[in-house]
Amino acid sequence: MGTSRLFRTAGTVVAAAALLVSGCSSSGVPSPSSAATATAPGPPSPPPGSEHGRRDEVVWRGGNGDGGAGRVDARARETGARDEWPGANRATTALRPLPPVVPAPLRGYYEQRLRWRPCGASGFECATLRVPLDYERPGADRDVRLGVSRKRATDGPRRLGSLLVNPGGPGGSAIGYLQTYAGIGYPRAVRARYDMVAFDPRGVGRSEPVRCLTGREMDAHVRTDQTPNDAAEKRSLVRAYQKLARGCQRGSGRLLGHLSTTEAARDMDVLRAALGDRKLTYVGASYGTFLGATYAGLFPGRTGRLVLDAAMDPSLGAEQMNLEQTAGFETALTAFMTDCVRRADCPLGTDDRAEAVSLLGDLLHRADARALRTEEGRTLTESLATTAVMSAMYDEGAWPALRTALAEAIRGDGTELLQLSDAFYERSDNGTYSNLMVANQAVNCLDLPPAFHSPADASQSLPAFRTASPLFGETLAWAALSCAYWPVEATGRPHRIEARGAAPILVVGTTRDPATPYRWARSLAAQLSSARLLTYDGDGHTAYGRGSECADRTITTYLLTGRLPAPDTTCT
Repeated sequence: MGTSRLFRTAGTVVAAAALLVSGCSSSGVPSPSSAATATAPGPPSPPPGSEHGRRDEVVWRGGNGDGGAGRVDARARETGARDEWPGANRATTALRPLPPVVPAPLRGYYEQRLRWRPCGASGFECATLRVPLDYERPGADRDVRLGVSRKRATDGPRRLGSLLVNPGGPGGSAIGYLQTYAGIGYPRAVRARYDMVAFDPRGVGRSEPVRCLTGREMDAHVRTDQTPNDAAEKRSLVRAYQKLARGCQRGSGRLLGHLSTTEAARDMDVLRAALGDRKLTYVGASYGTFLGATYAGLFPGRTGRLVLDAAMDPSLGAEQMNLEQTAGFETALTAFMTDCVRRADCPLGTDDRAEAVSLLGDLLHRADARALRTEEGRTLTESLATTAVMSAMYDEGAWPALRTALAEAIRGDGTELLQLSDAFYERSDNGTYSNLMVANQAVNCLDLPPAFHSPADASQSLPAFRTASPLFGETLAWAALSCAYWPVEATGRPHRIEARGAAPILVVGTTRDPATPYRWARSLAAQLSSARLLTYDGDGHTAYGRGSECADRTITTYLLTGRLPAPDTTCT
């Protein structure tokens, strides 16, 4: 879950360096250029607060109330025992399904009819879905209104139903993703047989978005030094996290306790009913896999064909998730450097990968000592430069742009690195930001207890994070501190998702994925009782629509027929 996790050269919706690993989620989203666009997870720290001091059993409510959807033993919330799937520190308690009968207080939501109207690009329609703010206390005076969009199947007589898509984040706009990519860029056969549908989850985009800071305040926030060298810089970082938390409390206090992934999954079931579908068909990328798997765990009998691409592992605690994502970025950096030093235009040398990494580290240290000038009227700090480099790890299609940007930065001009960072944070030319980053923080900090509770905790973790990634480790360790200051206590806990009784599910993992390490896909596939793992041996974040004919054909065949690939299928 990449806590703390749109860079669209290859497509991934991710939160910022301050969030890349602060929560527990990452992002992924196919984009027009690479066919796939997040988690980090934006950050990992929390996608999934914390019962500090309690060690007995606690109820996992996933947003102040999931009606007893799951229970998690507090003793296993961060560590857990080894199980049959790969990895350590994993929760031992499984998410429980909800009762199959819709409770009477919720029937009005399930029976609502969507009123469609033309919107956005040609051929797209929009509507508003009404859901309860709190599923335990539904009431019209407390409803949340969610934006929904669709594009109808082009082969009406052979229509299979609705295909819901989510690009990840958390915080990525699924409606934006649908209208700019999925609704026009998914394989023609899929678009012919399915109504392509998306909704922005609560708190995101067109669904009562979380509001926290002004554009000017966000500019200051993302510049904050995330590799503090002394006590004063640590205090400055903590103040930045506290200011963001206070801003979100002021701007969106009503919502903050009800933005969990469990509640978003319940919203998906209301949408499924409103669309008239008996079962949910779904493609989720990065954090979208956590959302889709949660749906399957809560509603296994209503689960249809689910594709979970660039899978997250819900059984991990925030610190372990952040550590493993840090190692994932190091794997991606190694792949980039290996490619770079073989090229004549590599600005980091053409001989030795270790020397190239050292030169990149020197560049970041120089930016820490003195920010680089740019043509944008702003300077490039170390934190912004690090974000730019990490953003390019999501897609190998971004590597040429990164090489060019690094060459300019070495000559003293940080303009192109700043542009990469701005794209990652979804900063527009007029200085405003989408709400991707703050929504990412809000969901992550609700979905898992914080990785760290104090600067001392983060400092103590630095050796492990530096081992995971000598270049990125320190930044990501401090990013994982952000949820410690969140104004709403987390409602989620690490847990397994088994979804017993669900239809066959396709889990997809990419071997050198920076944001959602391949082992997470293996773990999720092993947890889900009906899942089959498809491996994509490649670079970047997500697999569907990113250039592998084998992966595209396999996923499309599953969506159209329900047929899973053979066990141990690997695509390149």
